[in-house]
Amino acid sequence: MSKSSPRTSQQAGEPARIAELRDLLTRANHAYYVDAAPFMTDMEFDTLLAELGELESRHPELADANSPTARVGGAALEDEFETRTHRVPMKSIDNTYSIEDFRAWYARCADAPAGGGLFDSGPALFADPKVDGLAISLRYEGGELVEALTRGDGEKGDLVTANVRAIRAIPLRLRAPASGAVPAVLEVRGEIFMPICEFERINEERERHGEQLFANARNSCVGTLKNKDPKVVASRRLSFVAHGRGEATGLPDIESHSQFVAYLKELGIPVSPLGRGFATVDAAAAAIEEFAAKRDTLDFAVDGMVVRIDRFDEQQRLGTTAKSPRWAIAYKYPAEQGETVLEKVDWQVGKGGTITPRATMRALRLAGTVVKHATLHNIEEIQRRDLRLGDHVVVEKAGEIIPQVVRAVVEKRTGAERPIEPPAACPACGGAVEREGPKLFCANPSCGARFRERLKWFVGRDQMNIDGLGEEIVDALVDAGLVQRFADVFSLDGPEVERTLSVLRARRNAEKKGTDTDAAEQKALAKVAKEGVGTQVASLLESAADAAKHRGLTRVLAGLGIKHVGASAAKTLARRFQSADELLAATEQDLAALDDFGEVTAKSVAAWLASDEAQRVFRELAEAGVDLSSREPKPVAAGANAFAGRTFVVTGTLTRFGRTEVTEILERAGAKVAGSVSKKTSVLVAGEDAGSKLAKAQELGVETWDEARLSEELAKAGLA
Repeated sequence: MSKSSPRTSQQAGEPARIAELRDLLTRANHAYYVDAAPFMTDMEFDTLLAELGELESRHPELADANSPTARVGGAALEDEFETRTHRVPMKSIDNTYSIEDFRAWYARCADAPAGGGLFDSGPALFADPKVDGLAISLRYEGGELVEALTRGDGEKGDLVTANVRAIRAIPLRLRAPASGAVPAVLEVRGEIFMPICEFERINEERERHGEQLFANARNSCVGTLKNKDPKVVASRRLSFVAHGRGEATGLPDIESHSQFVAYLKELGIPVSPLGRGFATVDAAAAAIEEFAAKRDTLDFAVDGMVVRIDRFDEQQRLGTTAKSPRWAIAYKYPAEQGETVLEKVDWQVGKGGTITPRATMRALRLAGTVVKHATLHNIEEIQRRDLRLGDHVVVEKAGEIIPQVVRAVVEKRTGAERPIEPPAACPACGGAVEREGPKLFCANPSCGARFRERLKWFVGRDQMNIDGLGEEIVDALVDAGLVQRFADVFSLDGPEVERTLSVLRARRNAEKKGTDTDAAEQKALAKVAKEGVGTQVASLLESAADAAKHRGLTRVLAGLGIKHVGASAAKTLARRFQSADELLAATEQDLAALDDFGEVTAKSVAAWLASDEAQRVFRELAEAGVDLSSREPKPVAAGANAFAGRTFVVTGTLTRFGRTEVTEILERAGAKVAGSVSKKTSVLVAGEDAGSKLAKAQELGVETWDEARLSEELAKAGLA
């Protein structure tokens, strides 16, 4: 009897290891996002997740859509979000802003007529914080997450299941409760929200790139969840808390909301640990007032408390209006405002050269934090509000993580206040400033501040994807003079990089300890001079940069920060012009003829291509060994096949093709692939569950193919 090879023996145990890792990582997710009691470090989690991914790649027969590896997000969505009808409408809740009105609501509930009165005594209440996020309905069938719909208008919402599956706080499979099996159907209503720490990180990044800041965590959360790329959703640590139910069958005997919350917790669904039951309205009112001082200590935005009648039978007897349930009310905390003095305005330069104003104010404590700065958005907003240096200003922070300058206190003006003037020259480089509508731009393409932000964009994941070149390291390399051009990242000097990073680490540690950063840097330099440095990090950066050299022209164009050229425009350019040389020879007329390139975009891109900067950047990248040829399919003459020169929309589920795959095939055939049906659509490819796009195509008389017809035409074109 022959012995099994070590590899065969190892593989025999891999299915069990896959099951073990899936269970362990699912529990780790729950502990981190739901229980707030993590039992492993981020590094441990990432290491085990990578191991699971490797094992799953060797065992495709064990594929599971609910595996923790699915959390990294699937392919970007090409279509607009599909709209679906809620089986049970998601009604809004009436608001109140005073304790007196809250008590009046309770009195109406207690005294509502129903044959001499609803209740023998005042009904019990349940209250929990009103998280400021995006309302969502999660549908589980047989314990599996099958659908996620936004609230929308309450009757219909957007289908965002792919994005919701990327949120680690939301279980993809329910845990079996002690009472028995999971319910046959359970729609959980709740709130997806962004933790404040994550919101602040994103806004810092947007500020560095010269992008308008999100006003609050809710805006950022909505923008994230509506992103077409689930990978973006996965990269931001959105969270979730449940607060209600929609359609439900197969539940155990549950008589109240408080019991329902306990049941959800058994199923592994996040619920608020701050939810409490109250026997009287007096106790609930006291809790509302007490919580006002505590809400600013939380790591998520809360703008009120939701109070509901606890028992379900009592809720049913109270009923609903056309808009809201009578048995619930949201107590909204009034906006917290403070008065301070506007001392100065700094103008900051972002990636695209956008110059934005940032207010510095005399420090005041507001909503639990010390406020010194606020965004002023743009020069038009400053002029509209008639803000002046030295003004007393009212600042508001009501669920708004970014403080808002509400108005100037005009009656306190002394005459010494000075107008806020837009900069005549770039505050970073002294170059010319241009204005487009309310926005100001630095016109100097060689601006140092602008280059720093463009470089961070260039090396980012969705552009050149040079792993390891995070923002702090980019700043350190630029400050040290090691990177002064895009091409420099492909020829970094190892010892110099390590020396720079040693100083960076020393400064970080000193800042954490509150010690002298200059002294720490000098000590680090002395140690380097004495002991030398290794080259481990530099070697990793070099390997990542070498890999990035071969990503092709599309990624380069998307990364250079060319005005009006994002990922889509970069793809269009690289599809038409197969090399940097071809692109540099393009005329404004050539560009204007491209799909989705209007007159303004064509003129702007043509001007950049004709500039000395464009010639220099492409030359330097080529000298650094960067591949500037296109990876996009060459243009196909219109009429060469059934696809060339026509606009296709793909909807529904295809059995043979993935969405990204079919898009690439259609584009290779010369088609343009759009996300929505319009009069310009030539053909709609409709898979299973085609939905509203099929109806619209039929209404407009658009030619429709099923998957069999698509395969047939691809075979004729030699692309099957």
